[in-house]
Amino acid sequence: MALNHNIAAIRKNYAKQALTEASAAADPVDQFNVWLNEALQAEVDEPTALVLATVSADNRPSARVVLLKDVSPQGFAFFTNYDSRKGQELAQRPAAAITFFWPALERQVRIEGNVVQVSAEMSDRYFHSRPKGSQIGAWASAQSVEIESREALEEADRQFTERFKDEEIIPRPANWGGYQLQPTQVEFWQGRPNRLHDRLLYTQQPDGSWEIKRLAP
Repeated sequence: MALNHNIAAIRKNYAKQALTEASAAADPVDQFNVWLNEALQAEVDEPTALVLATVSADNRPSARVVLLKDVSPQGFAFFTNYDSRKGQELAQRPAAAITFFWPALERQVRIEGNVVQVSAEMSDRYFHSRPKGSQIGAWASAQSVEIESREALEEADRQFTERFKDEEIIPRPANWGGYQLQPTQVEFWQGRPNRLHDRLLYTQQPDGSWEIKRLAP
């Protein structure tokens, strides 16, 4: 079926805000927190949604949307099944890129860095903060594995619901937990009129400090 619209003609002139070296924080995590707080205050859709890009075993890019669950000076954390496709790819190549896009604010953040598993304590803490149904779902779903049908997934969910019906605390599956991306480069993009956007790139230096450069749009 052909498209009903000419997508090449879609245009939006960005003009809401600016990003200057003088206004930017010296540390990219601090700057990210400023922008995330503004996205939360603006009640944008899914403000913590990010595109996570990894590299497959045959050197091909692989991307999907996951949710940010923690930000600290050490990095950006998300949680998943360690046996999933992304988990297997991160085990082979523990580096990734993540992208946030907040169109209501005309902003994008691109982050690259190394990835490590978070501590078992942190994974336990987040797992047990989830709704009980989501905890059971982590047991029921062998993420990224081919399954026979939707009914097979629902049957697995029923079985684990029965298994844990009398458990006050559901144990976290050993193959489920968190990752933390430790940034080495962070780019902040602010839409500006006539496609002359603001782009500030933070690059981590050997002493741990950050160098800020302006990039052409």
